[in-house]
Order: sequence, then C-alpha cells, then structure tokens
Amino acid sequence: SSFSTTEDLERDMEEVKVSFQNKTLALQRIQLTFALRNKMQQNDSDSRLIMETVKHIVMLSTAIIDCQQQAREKEQKLIDIKRKRLLLKKAGQQKLQQIHTMIRKQKEEQASMKVNEALEKIHNKLQKERKMTTVIQNVFQNIIIGSRVNWAEDPSLKAIVLQLEKDV
Repeated sequence: SSFSTTEDLERDMEEVKVSFQNKTLALQRIQLTFALRNKMQQNDSDSRLIMETVKHIVMLSTAIIDCQQQAREKEQKLIDIKRKRLLLKKAGQQKLQQIHTMIRKQKEEQASMKVNEALEKIHNKLQKERKMTTVIQNVFQNIIIGSRVNWAEDPSLKAIVLQLEKDV
C-alpha cells in the first residue's frame, strides 16, 4: 500500500516535471517569437539576415515536404509493384500447375491409347487365330467326311469330330 502510494507520488512528480518543461519551452518560444518580431521591425542588417534565414528555412521546409511526398508516392508505387509481382507469381504458379496437369493427362491418354492399341492388336490376332482354327477344323471335318469313313462308329474319330464341333 505504501509502495503504491510512493509510485503514485513519483508518477505525479514526473507528470508535473514534464508539464513544467513543456510550459517553459512554450514560454521560451513565445519570448523568442516576440524578440524576433521586435528585431524585424528595426529593419537593420541583422533583421534582414534573420529574414533571409527565415525565407531559406521556409524554402528548405517546402523542399523537404515535397521530397517526403515524392518518397511516399514512390513507396506506394513500390508496394503496388510488389503486389502485382506477387499476383503474377501466383498466376505463373497456377499456369505451371495447369501445364503439369495437362502433361500428366496427355501421358495418361497416350498410355491408355497404347494399351487400347495393344488390346486391339491382340483382339485382331485372336480373331485371325479363330478363323484359322475354324478353317483347319472344317478341313479336318471335310477330310473325315470325305474319306467316307463312318466316324460315328470309331470312338477316337467320333471324339475328334465332336471336339472339333465343340471348339468351333
């Protein structure tokens, strides 16, 4: 409790000191302004030098304000450029991703087409083999029938003929 009271008193003291310093500075500025105004009214060489110095200070202050404005504009342009660059980078990444996706799809399609082509070739070969087998079976049947052998009575020939008919 006494510690917080001490802290409060120290804080109040500090605030009073700061307030006193600010009031002292304000009073000194008023006194300086009043002294300058009186000196300017004398219109002697010192007052002209003061006037030239004040004009030079005003000119420099204006130049500083202009430079600060230009700096703010350039900073804003830089921010805009960085923002555009970031957007372009994101767009570039998206395009690159699209290209990778397209390439992957094309590869998949090509692989699928190759598989389809291979299946088509296999199917065509199978059809040719079936046709050839059918022709061979027909030739065997015609040979057996043309030989005028009674194939129905011969168990081995009967099995061959029935097997040939079953495979066709």
